[in-house]
This record gives sequence, C-alpha cells and structure tokens, in this order.
Amino acid sequence: MMRKQWFAGLSVAVLACGMAIAGPPPPKNEAFERFKGLVGDWVAIEDGEMSKKGDLVATYRLTASGTAVVEDIFTGTPHAMTTVYYLDGPDLVLTHYCMEGNQPRMRAKATSSPRVQFVYDGGTNIDPKHSRHMHQATFEFLGKDEIKSDWSEFAEGKPVMNAVMHLTRKSS
Repeated sequence: MMRKQWFAGLSVAVLACGMAIAGPPPPKNEAFERFKGLVGDWVAIEDGEMSKKGDLVATYRLTASGTAVVEDIFTGTPHAMTTVYYLDGPDLVLTHYCMEGNQPRMRAKATSSPRVQFVYDGGTNIDPKHSRHMHQATFEFLGKDEIKSDWSEFAEGKPVMNAVMHLTRKSS
C-alpha cells in the first residue's frame, strides 16, 4: 500500500512538473507576432555597407516552442551575429550577440504598426558610457516580404555608426 501511494505521489509530482514547465501561453503582443512572421531567409534589396544586392543577409527561425525568434545575420562572415527576440511579460525585448563581444539588451518602446523601435536596456560586457555597442534599433515592416532595419551603434556614449538593412524574403 505504501508503495502504491509513493508511486501515486510520484505520478502527481511528474504531472504537476509537466504542467508547471508548460505554463500558460505567453501574452499576445502584436509586434512579437510580426517578428514571428519573419521565419525564413532574407536577402538584400540594395547594396549596403556590409552586403550587396541579392546577398543572403538574415535567417529567422522560431525556437523554444515559438516563444523566441532567432535572427542570424551575415552567417559565414567576420560580421556574423545573432539576435534573439522574446517577450518579458508584456514587453518585446531583444538580446543582440554582437561581433564586438558584448550582448546589449533592448526593450521595444514604440511598437506602432508598421514600426518597432528598441532602446538600450542593459546588457553584458558593456559600459554604456564607453563601450562600443548597439544601442538602439528600428524595424519597419513594409509588407509580408519586405523589412528595413536601422541599428545605431554607440561608443563613448554617442552614436558612431548606423547599420541599415533593406531586405526581402528569399523566394523558394
């Protein structure tokens, strides 16, 4: 009898853990849903500072049961970087894993359609008053298959560079 109770208790514990791990679905966030819609490969529409027209620039994929969007840019180049977009409560945030060796975190402050603006909200390996780091980013969703992004890099507390990308979804 004691053994049955132990197994019954174990079953309940396992079931309870499974439910706790799954948790409730994340809150809906219109801007995050737009990022989830980017899944696939994206190519440059025009020549830019770090890419030429037609170059594969970005790949987006979902991970963690659709709770995060992973963006890989400039894969296979010295400029390869990864950014992960996810919700922090109701807020859309990103962590950018930069070629500079730091990881700025940004929080969306303006998410009016079709534009999403992110601003610096901390990070690792960064002294924001001195370190060179991405400090803000703006995305414009120009259609289902066209986006523009503008990333501002700061050093010594001031803007030093903008990386602008105008991309279209790669046709299969």
